[in-house]
Amino acid sequence: MAIVYERGSRLTAEYESIKGLLDGLGPSSLATTREAARARFDAVGLPNAKDEEFKYISFKDLAEGRFGLPYGAILDRHQVAEHPIGKLDAITVAFINGQYAPELCSDHILPDGAFVGSLEDGFLSHGDAILANLGKLATLEGRLGSTNDERFVDLNTAFLGEGAFVYVPRGEALERPIHILWLGEANHGPFAVHPRSLVVLEAGATAKVIESFIGRKGAYFTNSVAELKLGAGANLEHVKFQDETSESTHVANIAYDQEADSVLTSVNVNLGGKLVRNDVNVWLNGEHTETWLNGVNLAQGEQTIDNHTRIDHAKPNCNSFEVYKSILGGHASGVFNGKIFVYEDAQKTDAKQTNQAVLLSPTATFNTKPQLEIFADDVKCTHGATVGRLQDDALFYLRSRGIPSKDAQALLVYAFAAEVLEKLSVAEVRSALEGMLFERLAAAEE
Repeated sequence: MAIVYERGSRLTAEYESIKGLLDGLGPSSLATTREAARARFDAVGLPNAKDEEFKYISFKDLAEGRFGLPYGAILDRHQVAEHPIGKLDAITVAFINGQYAPELCSDHILPDGAFVGSLEDGFLSHGDAILANLGKLATLEGRLGSTNDERFVDLNTAFLGEGAFVYVPRGEALERPIHILWLGEANHGPFAVHPRSLVVLEAGATAKVIESFIGRKGAYFTNSVAELKLGAGANLEHVKFQDETSESTHVANIAYDQEADSVLTSVNVNLGGKLVRNDVNVWLNGEHTETWLNGVNLAQGEQTIDNHTRIDHAKPNCNSFEVYKSILGGHASGVFNGKIFVYEDAQKTDAKQTNQAVLLSPTATFNTKPQLEIFADDVKCTHGATVGRLQDDALFYLRSRGIPSKDAQALLVYAFAAEVLEKLSVAEVRSALEGMLFERLAAAEE
């Protein structure tokens, strides 16, 4: 029997107590936006097995738990650098339990008109650019599909306050990568935090943005929203890395909006968390765009990692290429649902989707569902999905050459994941993620 949660939610119970504080962040118009979002979320509450978009995962922990307001924690640069991804040589914007942490941010010199910092500071110099995009990208309103669900975006928007903002003016290229670092440490009981990021690249701009979610201790709920706008001819590489604690719930909504001739490379890497859900949505809003969606997931123990991707080909002559791979051991479970919509006017669309999963144990499970909805007739669209185990003959070949079983499996798993990791152009990031993948696999086998 499916669990049906009550409407409304304990997750918005603290809203009234901090409404005054939230209203002091940003322009007064955001207060109305927050109120409307809260009402929409309370009207539907948390999803359950009857909701088609969430049928393979359970939010029982969120429904039954009590998640308070986020609270402060003290971390220094040394503690952050203990994590491989915390050592990056990058323009860094850091948050601890959702609160801006300038002491962990880096000093940097930017081109005239560019901005990397907090939303609150961004409103002082780039208010018009923020208001033109904030809340306008993470929406499925008016798009194809009968099960479009924005409830977690609404929950995030209800608590919209502190966040990260990146702005690159027309024609500018940021040489150094940008690192948006979200740190979680639950020292005084569970809390809910709602990170918000906005990245705006004007026409012809170029940037590389790494967004990391790192958990250090305890049980908490992260509900993040990232909105990323690519102007005409812009080029963005966006890496979203998640390594939350083994007790945490992580829900992320990532919305990309691409104008004509823009190029997007998205890499989504998940290693941590107890329950993880990613919704990655791409709106192709101009001709001759190029989109690369890539993901790699490692789930072990009792972890669940659920990835839903969606690409809306709304304009003609656009190309999208998607590769998501999952590695599951123990009693872990994985989900992939990939949707491609080709609109009536989107002739000459070329869309390719590949989803593959490797099961390292007989008790791991994976559900995959590729979907194509095509309303144009001059298109090339393909999808493929495979679920299986490491090939015995490949393992035997490596073992016969003196490679221990653990190392042989790690080599094959790396080869499986390499197609995604090779998309990372920042060598430091690629090396750190490769090292963590090997380390987690080795630890699981001991």
